[in-house]
Amino acid sequence: MITPEFFYKELEKNGTDFFTGVPDSLLKDFCAYLTDNVPAEQNIIAANEGNAVGLAAGHYLATGRVPLVYMQNSGLGNTVNPLLSLADPEVYAVPMVLVVGWRGEPGFHDEPQHVQQGKCTCSLLDAMHIPYVIMSDEEEKLRTQIAWCYKETARRSAPFAFIVKKGTFAPCTLRNNVPVSGGMTREQAIERIMLSMGTETVFVSTTGMASRELFELREKHGQGHKSDFLTVGSMGHASQIALGIALQDKARRVCCIDGDGAAIMHMGGMAVIGTRAPANYVHIVLNNGAHDSVGGQPTVGRDIDICGIARACGYRRVFKAASAGELESALAEASRADGLCFVEVQVLKGARKDLGRPTTTPLQNKEAFMEFLK
Repeated sequence: MITPEFFYKELEKNGTDFFTGVPDSLLKDFCAYLTDNVPAEQNIIAANEGNAVGLAAGHYLATGRVPLVYMQNSGLGNTVNPLLSLADPEVYAVPMVLVVGWRGEPGFHDEPQHVQQGKCTCSLLDAMHIPYVIMSDEEEKLRTQIAWCYKETARRSAPFAFIVKKGTFAPCTLRNNVPVSGGMTREQAIERIMLSMGTETVFVSTTGMASRELFELREKHGQGHKSDFLTVGSMGHASQIALGIALQDKARRVCCIDGDGAAIMHMGGMAVIGTRAPANYVHIVLNNGAHDSVGGQPTVGRDIDICGIARACGYRRVFKAASAGELESALAEASRADGLCFVEVQVLKGARKDLGRPTTTPLQNKEAFMEFLK
């Protein structure tokens, strides 16, 4: 294994002092080290991976130093445009180091949403003509890879990628894990939301822990899963899936259970929801100020006025809840409201350690859900 400190020190020797990206479970130890040891202005957790490439490009333009962008391989999709139309050597020729967690690595079991991503990770980098290596878990071999990386970024003035397999980084516990306020866990909030909405309400839940918790809560209460669409991948897009349903099935209430990191990742979606303003749509953002599913790295969710953003986007009724009682009151108001509703629920970080995963496949989920919508 490679200690995050070793990797960081080798990067530092080569002049890299700026880091940005979106955390990943395979990179959580490296991200934890950065959070604890790099000044906040030099380690920016971006809204999405494409934004991170833009931030990195700005750093290079201002300093001439090679930045680093970290991400899960699913985030490569968000980077394709800026990597090809900004950083590419035939455009602005911006060198940067990409560190990509390899979820769905062929030959190893992973969740369904990662399988295809894992198969095409290397092919996607090949298609973009970005040189890469599979990061070694031996220090001397990694030193050689790092030397080649910086030789290539200098020669081509272009990105270079490290693909990181599971278990490459040695454990590093996040010390700077600032607690957030909240009267409920995320699971407790989802339970209250689920039970208050009625059996005919359609739920679209965001990727990560929220969908896993919704699935298990249905099991706990002996309810079926047919009314729930579990967005196990596609981070940041659950709200638009819910919008598409709400616009076509106006007689049915549609509830999106979103997360702060997901909502921020593609916040422009809120503007479209607000301007279309379906009266049957309830958009709930569970805000714990963290990317909880991939190591608890912070978001800016608790530093911004999400309710104010919703109002500015055109949501008719906006509520904020920090306790079980406030959530019950907000849900009661939302059920009576004639118009688009937004609810921010401030919840605690973390999840129970025995939280399981859906026992149905995405295709089974889709088929049952579409049958329910009929």
